[in-house]
Amino acid sequence: VTRSMGRVGSCFDNAVSEAFNSVLKVEYVHRRTFRTRTEAHIRIATWITDFYNTHRLHSVCGFKSPTDYENEYWAGLSEGLAA
Repeated sequence: VTRSMGRVGSCFDNAVSEAFNSVLKVEYVHRRTFRTRTEAHIRIATWITDFYNTHRLHSVCGFKSPTDYENEYWAGLSEGLAA
């Protein structure tokens, strides 16, 4: 565990993790029933790696999936280097 680098009482310290936890609960956990904790752990980890990190549209990425955003970034960077 790494201690926070923010000020004591800063509301921005946990904002990103709280936003992610909210999305996880609203879009996935509360819509399903898991038989065991192990099943929940596996299915949630799979949702994060197979959907959230690759296909889900993120507002911070201009409503593109992280994969599409990164591909466009690298394509633009290589075009800039070729010019």
